[in-house]
Amino acid sequence: MKFKIFRTAKARSERMSRLADPAPATDVSYTIPSITVDDRVKYQTVAGFGGAFTEAAASTFYKMEPSLREQIINAYFNPVDGIGYNLCRTHINSCDFSLLNYAYDEIADDFELKHFSIARDRHALIPMIKEALRLTGGNMWLFASPWSPPAWMKTTGMMNKGGKLKPECRQVWAEYYCRYIREYEKEGIKIWGLTVQNEPEATQSWDSCIYTGEEERDFVRDYLGKALHDAGLQDVKLMIWDHNRDRMFERAKVVFDDPEAAKYVWGTAYHWYCGDFFDNVQRVHDAWPDKHLLFSEGCQEGGPHYGEWELGERYARSMIADLNRWTAAWVDWNILLDETGGPNHVGNLCSAPIIADTVNQVLNFQSSYYYIGHFSKFISRGAKRIIAAATKDELETTAFVNPDGKIVTVVLNRSEKEIKFCLKFRDEAVNVTSLPRSIITVEIE
Repeated sequence: MKFKIFRTAKARSERMSRLADPAPATDVSYTIPSITVDDRVKYQTVAGFGGAFTEAAASTFYKMEPSLREQIINAYFNPVDGIGYNLCRTHINSCDFSLLNYAYDEIADDFELKHFSIARDRHALIPMIKEALRLTGGNMWLFASPWSPPAWMKTTGMMNKGGKLKPECRQVWAEYYCRYIREYEKEGIKIWGLTVQNEPEATQSWDSCIYTGEEERDFVRDYLGKALHDAGLQDVKLMIWDHNRDRMFERAKVVFDDPEAAKYVWGTAYHWYCGDFFDNVQRVHDAWPDKHLLFSEGCQEGGPHYGEWELGERYARSMIADLNRWTAAWVDWNILLDETGGPNHVGNLCSAPIIADTVNQVLNFQSSYYYIGHFSKFISRGAKRIIAAATKDELETTAFVNPDGKIVTVVLNRSEKEIKFCLKFRDEAVNVTSLPRSIITVEIE
């Protein structure tokens, strides 16, 4: 067997850097820390890793010089020179990371959707998505989420600040998703999945729409699920919730305990904007093991956070915890933002793994880019999670076997201590050094 080690460390210039091949372990006793990897038991199958195409990301992208745009796309989507993103998200109508509120049909009471048009998306959003598809050979899966129906479908008459879908608009709103999918197909972009509603319990100053669990269940059961099937789109992966881990079990229960609603739903999507609640991810799997789990959004709020190492650690900690609880895919928020952490039409500025300085034409790669890459670059679609058991709390770890048989183990060390440990697989073991504030990926082939 050959062991390859790649490391990113705060105190060194290493960024997913290949290290020298490790030496065979001579001391495999219980006196030193260890991680035992065992591929006899297999868990969930990986669907992919990625980020979100937003109007903000796309508008920033096209403010950069062509050579820098190519660097961005390669950094994310090239599986050899980049970090191999292959499952991404985008928005239906506007979101907070759009330049303003917009919908594809803003003509009041257009129940036949005669004025439906995705023309706005053709300016920047669709071209950026096509750049990623070009580089991946069409191997990138894309799912879409609405932040709000058009204003005329809302009880409040506005896209921002919550409100609800009017009962009389449920059918046309369901048909709206189908029309969106078909229009994107005409652009050569296949929509792999949908979430019903982004953050359905949050009344935001930006685009938002409120659903109770019962309202989401009924909309899926009586309108959206049927509309997708009637349109021949039954293979599109439909996901509920798309909000934080804290309430994900009770919201999943409302839908999945109704067989007629549950039959339309592929799984539960969720975010991280609350306490950890990692065990709720496990609980949803345990209660409905036939349904899938997908982390659909997470980012660091409050501006761009240049150079903060904790960003990467926040991502890796969450990714390990979620993957170890049956999550099939993990998707970051904006792929790209500008030097302010925007643009955002309500000033909700955030960070992204790559910050593009549109004034000076410089790309700033954040720690989160490299930490995500320790998973997305090495764990392939179709990989299956296997056992990785550590003997030290500071060594947070997960492991997978790829379709080609390679074993991938990721080890996070958020402590200020250097930890030497023994990595054991089958009848072999090697010595590995985990530096303070570092992450390691070990490939075994």
